[in-house]
Amino acid sequence: MADDTCPSHAGISPTGAARRRLIATAGTLFVLPVITTQAKAATIVAVRTWPADEYTRVTLEMDSELKAEHFTLENPDRLVVDIEGLSINTTINDLVSKIKPNDPYIGTVRVGQNRPGVVRLVIDLKQPIAPQVFTLKPIGEYKYRLVLDLYPKIAQDPLMAIMDNADTDPLAEVLEDLARNSPSDAPVPSVPGQKLPPVAQKPKSPPPPPPSVAPPGRNQPILVALDPGHGGEDPGAIGRNGTREKDIVLSIARRLKKLIDAQPNMRAYLTRDNDYFVPLHVRVQKARRVKADLFISIHADAWIKPSARGSSVFALSQNGATSAAARMMAQRENDADLIGGVNLGSHNKQVAQVLLDLSTAAQINDSMQVGGRVLDEIGKINRLHKKRVERAGFAVLKAPDIPSILVETAFISNPEEERLLRSPAHQDRIARAMLVGVTNYFDSSPAIARRS
Repeated sequence: MADDTCPSHAGISPTGAARRRLIATAGTLFVLPVITTQAKAATIVAVRTWPADEYTRVTLEMDSELKAEHFTLENPDRLVVDIEGLSINTTINDLVSKIKPNDPYIGTVRVGQNRPGVVRLVIDLKQPIAPQVFTLKPIGEYKYRLVLDLYPKIAQDPLMAIMDNADTDPLAEVLEDLARNSPSDAPVPSVPGQKLPPVAQKPKSPPPPPPSVAPPGRNQPILVALDPGHGGEDPGAIGRNGTREKDIVLSIARRLKKLIDAQPNMRAYLTRDNDYFVPLHVRVQKARRVKADLFISIHADAWIKPSARGSSVFALSQNGATSAAARMMAQRENDADLIGGVNLGSHNKQVAQVLLDLSTAAQINDSMQVGGRVLDEIGKINRLHKKRVERAGFAVLKAPDIPSILVETAFISNPEEERLLRSPAHQDRIARAMLVGVTNYFDSSPAIARRS
């Protein structure tokens, strides 16, 4: 096979400049508006890959800002990325070995010095993609990052089957229209979800969970969207013993999903089912696309003092936080997009504004009710940080028509609570407490009957 990391290959003829102009006209070449600010050659300090069914992310972390351009080729499908101001080193070569055989999008990666000062990556693809390539400025422990998000070109969305027989949702149509008319030059791929499994039978050995009553007039199971916070590039808070929030909350969410799926009239849906990053607005959109009846975002708190401890439950506030701590907590969680890395050029700010404007008093009232019941049950297994549901402007709680709460299960920054969070038995207790709170809410609330 020809080495298409070199300028005369990769499907590029000797008249490469003309060919690139043609590709640019066709809309498959994108130049990142990033200007090199340092004369010295940049250095790659780390490479990471995050393969997932929804999309694969490749991240190159650098010690300075760079200029990059990319284009796609067919027969076979490839993504070519040229990075200026860079020379080959052992770290970038490590990218080749980081590609996993089960990656749904990447077959192999080849790296070469295309010309002086320009490194070329050629990613051999397993299927056509709609790439998003963008840079991120330093934040937290990260330096400059070049991010390659490989979305499927034709997204197979199994969740649409759920909506085939559903009533038309005018707000969903508005949001879809806004997304299609995004002002970004970059393509905005749809983000597929995962299939909802059949409702499992009630387990025989564990103690029976509380009964769930199907509201009158409803012929579908109650659907609870579970949102494990952080993921991928964003580890969330990290305990003193290295426990990562993203791992703990995913484990708790999976346990809670199994409990919910075991109920005769309930199902759970995970906004992420593995270790990858999901932007905050996408988490909200996913819950709306499956017409969830409840949204629960699961987190593990952190504070500068290790003595802070206890569980908390939050609902949305549009008029300021109920405490300074709640405001700081919301800001920390809302910064997840900056850490995890979102292509701001493709994020339609109009959509976020619509979601904010349409968050109603009814949604918040329902959120406070379910939040109170969940908090009561968690208080039976763990100390509470606050004995009432707090409110703040969490971006992930802004679904306008779905009761939404954020549960801070414990302080991962507290050594004792970090140890508890690592315990499978305690994770089960947290999941069961949330289940009891949720079923108590649905058994007593008219919200589902009103929505159906």
